Amino acid sequence: MRLLIVGTLEGYITAAGKIAMQRGAKVSHTDSIEGALNALRAAAGADLVMIDVKLDIATFIESLKAERITIPVVACGIGTDAAAAVKAIRAGAKEYIPLPPDAELIAAVLEAVAEESHAIVCQDPAMLATLRLADQVAPSDASVLITGESGTGKELMARYIHRKSRRSDAPFVAVNCAAIPENLLESELFGHEKGAFTGAVARRLGRFEEANGGTLLLDELSEMHPRLQAKLLRAIQEKEIDRIGSSQPVKVNVRLVATSNRNLENEVRAGNFREDLYFRLNVFSVAIPSLRERPADIPLIADHFLKKYAQANGLGEKRLSDDALLMLRAHHWRGNVRELENTMHRAVLLSKSETVGPDAIMLTSQMLAPEGSAQASIPTNSPVANPFAGPGGTVPQAPRGYGQPAPGYPTSYAPPPGHAAGAAAYGNAGASSYGNAGTAPGAPAVQGLVGRTVAEVERDLIIGTLSHCLGNRTHAANILGISIRTLRNKLKQYSEEGVPVPPPGSEERAAY
Repeated sequence: MRLLIVGTLEGYITAAGKIAMQRGAKVSHTDSIEGALNALRAAAGADLVMIDVKLDIATFIESLKAERITIPVVACGIGTDAAAAVKAIRAGAKEYIPLPPDAELIAAVLEAVAEESHAIVCQDPAMLATLRLADQVAPSDASVLITGESGTGKELMARYIHRKSRRSDAPFVAVNCAAIPENLLESELFGHEKGAFTGAVARRLGRFEEANGGTLLLDELSEMHPRLQAKLLRAIQEKEIDRIGSSQPVKVNVRLVATSNRNLENEVRAGNFREDLYFRLNVFSVAIPSLRERPADIPLIADHFLKKYAQANGLGEKRLSDDALLMLRAHHWRGNVRELENTMHRAVLLSKSETVGPDAIMLTSQMLAPEGSAQASIPTNSPVANPFAGPGGTVPQAPRGYGQPAPGYPTSYAPPPGHAAGAAAYGNAGASSYGNAGTAPGAPAVQGLVGRTVAEVERDLIIGTLSHCLGNRTHAANILGISIRTLRNKLKQYSEEGVPVPPPGSEERAAY
């Protein structure tokens, strides 16, 4: 880990730096905020900033945001000044460390703020074979293309390859090509000179230069705009880049690892991805199997996350019951390891004993399950199965107006043209009573969803829920688990497409 310490800290800088170095950190120091910004713009960079609380932390963090530099910041100050600590946290600092430095406290904060777990937990033969393949290619400098469904752990595999390579002591830099707008991604990758465009207040080295000598991960590469793909191809071929606004090319030495959850050959055929770039990156391909294809890993990974989140939440050791494990094995895991992680996090919070039973296993994404897979869902005896239940298992009394259509309000809606299969989601939804919320009124059977798009199913669910709530947007958004703004945007879209949308409830009409 690279630690940047900012400020004098009244002589405690040496002690704090020594403690951090003893914990394996590479420490650099600067006295001022401007010096810190210059260091972060340079190729050396940092993974964590420790700043003197006497400096203007708010301005420093705002400057980081303006230049799109994402890095955790920890404030430090002499003694336990509560006011200074609160001010620093409100300014955006992740934590406050009192000085003189305590070795264990600094170690704990460094671990909590900066450390990430990059271990790959597996025992299934399919995944073990993939790791053996990665072990073979890791020592070389060949570009690697990692493919797999979303949530399978493609970035973990990229880090694994880096750790096994000859560049393991050099930086590993990751860029999510899908999360950065196209007009900013070029600057993020290749850097820019001062004044190159509005907002370029100083020279900034890009991720290629930051990863010089190490590994650069281009995550979700298939989302990159074709224009930028051409510049990336030149950087790979010539091993040099051009900063925006500069006339002098810069030589770089990086190993490229790219990931994609799409079939890049199909993207090439569709004209969305350059064929020459595809072959340049695909020197070696590593395909990560989905969690459905590695069932032997489910109990091992579940136990790993169970221990992780039990410890993170200050709870005792927990274990899965046999029935809970059967539920996990039967689920389709469309979201792969990421979905399993979220499921175990919920289970830790819901379970009331050391043994995690089926009542604490809340599975999701059943509508996205492949045909023929187990349709696991929230167990009826789960404490979250009926969120509307009051004390003693009774349903709270419905607010006035529920269960009776508002004047002039239709009791049913015809499906849009060409979507007769979804009619059950609309029919008589408006006449359902609020007390029956535990069962979705008129919801189509899972078999009836096969052959329909997710957008169609989502539309039917939203319209049906809104009808159930008698047009009340606020209640419908709460039940759907989305914001009222998202709901209104969806309804506007449906109206423009000619889909009948229930009018607002009587108590909301004044707001429209």
